Amino acid sequence: MTLDQIAVGKEVKIIKVGGEGQLRIRLLDMGLIPQTVVRVQKAAPMGDPIEIHLRGYELTLRKKDAARIEVAEV
Repeated sequence: MTLDQIAVGKEVKIIKVGGEGQLRIRLLDMGLIPQTVVRVQKAAPMGDPIEIHLRGYELTLRKKDAARIEVAEV
């Protein structure tokens, strides 16, 4: 499953970061690396973007970017 499919309040572990070129590098630079546990904090009223908590900080991602991150339940 991918990060954009996770319900608010759930914790998951990142398995793989997809994407190509600059997008993948940007996601990795933001701390979205394999084996990192993230929690979906909240979603905007229309569902996009979503806010996640990882490594002690909050990060907001567009759903199309979150769809490139494969995750598994903790």
